[in-house]
Amino acid sequence: MSDSTQTILFPSVKGKEVVARFDGGDITSDGGLLLVSESDARIGLTASLSSAIEDKRQRGKVEHSLASVLSARVYAIAAGYEDANDLTRLRSDPALKMACGRAPKSARDLAGQSTVSRFENSVTKKDLLRMGYALAGAVVKQLPPDTRRVVLDLDAMEDPCHGQQQFELFNKFYDSHCYLPLLLFVTDERGRQRLMSVLLRSGKPGGEGVSGLLKRAVGLLRRRFPGIAIELRADAGFGNDSTLRLCDQLQIDYTLGLASNRRLQTLSTPAQMRACCKYTFEKASWSEAGVCREFDTFEYKAGSWDKKRTVVVKAEVTRGTLNPRFVVTSRVVDEAAEAEAEAVYAFYCERGDRENRIKEFKLDLCGGRTSCHHFLANQCRVILHAAAAVLMSVLQEAARETAWASSQAQTIRLRLLKVGARVVESTRRIWLHLSSAFPEQAAWRRIHAALTG
Repeated sequence: MSDSTQTILFPSVKGKEVVARFDGGDITSDGGLLLVSESDARIGLTASLSSAIEDKRQRGKVEHSLASVLSARVYAIAAGYEDANDLTRLRSDPALKMACGRAPKSARDLAGQSTVSRFENSVTKKDLLRMGYALAGAVVKQLPPDTRRVVLDLDAMEDPCHGQQQFELFNKFYDSHCYLPLLLFVTDERGRQRLMSVLLRSGKPGGEGVSGLLKRAVGLLRRRFPGIAIELRADAGFGNDSTLRLCDQLQIDYTLGLASNRRLQTLSTPAQMRACCKYTFEKASWSEAGVCREFDTFEYKAGSWDKKRTVVVKAEVTRGTLNPRFVVTSRVVDEAAEAEAEAVYAFYCERGDRENRIKEFKLDLCGGRTSCHHFLANQCRVILHAAAAVLMSVLQEAARETAWASSQAQTIRLRLLKVGARVVESTRRIWLHLSSAFPEQAAWRRIHAALTG
């Protein structure tokens, strides 16, 4: 008796016998992958990425094009299959095959793990540079055509390493052997954040990669939107002379965190004294709000800086402890207007939402899956995971009129991509019989209409 006809018995339900058998036909649990492929078709992302790679394989021995290998890998990541090993069992999945443009039954299977691994280890530095441009360019094309101002958010992410990966180093701050990828996000006037670029770096990178990412981003933005206003926002790790000079060179605004030092403490003494006095003698004026804060503005020039720059201080007393924080900004702030200084610091704090995007990339899309030995192969991987993040962002945008408009990638995956379907291929058409009990049918239809309209 074959496996497909072998019965599996379960306890009866309401007196009725429960029998299971593997004879349901071609069924997939990832019917929503077709929405991912529609998102890709809308912006042409995987096609751009694959065209950026020089294919040096012998034509007569090629069974799978770079486009099909790359798209299958990216779609699988979006569906929650982060390992190349997963492609070995997914290569015959009917939904993934259709998403990659292949018939579910009559066409040959997709590439397996060995082909995918060879692809990831074959890319060169030039390939990766072109792929980075293609990824950033696809994101810029997503911005609304009437965009006049954007904010670029820059931050690093800890990527723990377990093994003998090239250039993994011990980082004292994170107390781990790791990489420190650099992530660049672009936020439009509507407040939507999009991952624009990812650059893998060693565990002790310093300022490596900042100049290249910013120059590429600014160039692409100004190419599409001449005269666009651009502002860089980042934490104190990037509030240094090299980044400030780079912003001046690129003629972009900036609001950056600034590490405290003795001179800053001295210049901010008036604000700190006001905060202490307010905390001690004017409890009624701040206890209702729950925080005791004072803001101030002053001019400051560090020893390595080429000129004086505007610094905003937030002097806050928390549980009886004074905790001053500083940001350096190119914005014009009236030193006598505390409200303007507070507004600048509030804008700086808005970068906190970018931490959610980093968490989404790292956890929901497994952006830290850099387990290859070779550094360039790992850089290729983070670009592929970033591509999956971009496609999920397109899906999120298409879901704006549904209950999932503000959902993160993991929620979108579970609610919209993980839908069971029976696939039937005939001579003239392919039927995708989605589950009749699928609870998000209305949202699915809306998203499909938004992607294809």
